[in-house]
Amino acid sequence: MFNIIFRLLMKVIGITGTLGAGKGTIVDYLVKNKGYVHYSVRAFLSEEIIKRNMMVNRDSMVMVANDLRAKHSPSYIIEQLYEKAISLGKDCIIESIRTPGEIIALKEKGDFYLFAVNAKPEIRYQRIKLRNSETDHIDFKTFLSNEQREMTSNDATKQNLVKCIEMADFVFYNNTTIETLQQEVEKVLTKLK
Repeated sequence: MFNIIFRLLMKVIGITGTLGAGKGTIVDYLVKNKGYVHYSVRAFLSEEIIKRNMMVNRDSMVMVANDLRAKHSPSYIIEQLYEKAISLGKDCIIESIRTPGEIIALKEKGDFYLFAVNAKPEIRYQRIKLRNSETDHIDFKTFLSNEQREMTSNDATKQNLVKCIEMADFVFYNNTTIETLQQEVEKVLTKLK
């Protein structure tokens, strides 16, 4: 009963996009300024990778994510994060959606909107170098290669960012400043009210 009430009251935003485009910037804005709770696919996968005694890097994230989706369902990871969100019952953002099956599963649940963010590759590469997370210690050629691997797939258990971006309710092009991106997000949030 409570889950049904929470689902009616809470708003769920999913976020997809290319590497270094600004997904985290949107998440930070929603968390700090709008009170959203953040659920991270990266954090979920990092925990699973550590359980499997593997190195936490982009290759292991892709491998483990694909393995979990193949064993359970194309939307397995997102479903796990969604259940955590429902138990809390607050507006939330789920980052980073990478398969169409995840989007379909969330859209079936109700008040869900998908944000996508993109930017020029050179800008995005500079951003990941500044971010300096465990998956970002790569050269530009590897950056482009990693991204290409995740852009399209006919396999429902594997990443397909092109299709995810196409399925987005709102797409942001983050080629300028953080402030500009935040203003664009704010305009969309006003529409959603």
